[in-house]
Amino acid sequence: MQRRSFLQRSMTLSAATLSAAFSAVALTTRSTSLLAATQDSLADKEPARILKTLKIGMVNVPGSLPAKFTAAAAAGFDGIELDSPGFSVDEAKKAISESGLPVDGSVCSSHWSIRHTSPDPEQRKIALEHLQQAIRDTHAVGGHTVLLVVGHGQDGKEEDLIPRSIENISKAIPLAARLGVYIAFENVWNHFLYDHAGGNDQTADKFADYVDAFNSPWVGVQFDIGNHWKYGDPAAWIRRLGRRIVKLDAKGFSRAKDQFSKTMTDGDIDWASVREALAEIGYVGWAAAEVGGGGPERLAEVSADMDLAFGLGKG
Repeated sequence: MQRRSFLQRSMTLSAATLSAAFSAVALTTRSTSLLAATQDSLADKEPARILKTLKIGMVNVPGSLPAKFTAAAAAGFDGIELDSPGFSVDEAKKAISESGLPVDGSVCSSHWSIRHTSPDPEQRKIALEHLQQAIRDTHAVGGHTVLLVVGHGQDGKEEDLIPRSIENISKAIPLAARLGVYIAFENVWNHFLYDHAGGNDQTADKFADYVDAFNSPWVGVQFDIGNHWKYGDPAAWIRRLGRRIVKLDAKGFSRAKDQFSKTMTDGDIDWASVREALAEIGYVGWAAAEVGGGGPERLAEVSADMDLAFGLGKG
């Protein structure tokens, strides 16, 4: 698969992705009011506006799922991500109703162990089934993204893994399009589409070309700002990925210590440059915290740290 054909396909992707992204952001009342404010702020060249969400596994409070949702809402979050396959749709709907907190998306729960890059056709079949189930579950509770780690470099040569995973994941696109749920690839340390042993000056070119190869507005990126600070400049990656970004993940990383940090802002990521890049691409939508969780105090700390990182003016 040639890079030129990747880039030609990307020309058809940008406008459709932007339109779909704005539709998805408007799924809740909170999102609708934020979208109007964001359009005004972008006209004035102010920073991009963000809705805050977090992973369900971060909410370490006792009790039922409604209790966990209520705790996340009390900490200042606008939504929450669930893991699928693995959650009860009925229980999630009850939690949404009782807490008023929407489910904005899910994480495909088996993607690290059951991979679309696997050389085993049976494993790829199961990976597809799990992705499709996650799409259905997410739609059923009102969410609009399924985060997916597409595979791992240990499964073979990159020139084989790219077409193999594209063929498998593409089978889920008709369902994603029909239900209005994005398949959102996360940039992770999976030895795929970047050099895991390489330096910190790597670009997002391979990742962008990979997304473009699907030629669908329902395939995009859930860009993790902290994950590739070790390998490249997050702001440069944001500009390169542009409208392919349908959602954000947020964590901190310290190059100096070569480790992830407790909060987003106590590493050495240049968050001012991240905010500038997000504003330049006109990003509007969700950012998911992915740091160590805890009880109510820790959740409030993470929420306030997101305000600081994204310049939301709340913290």
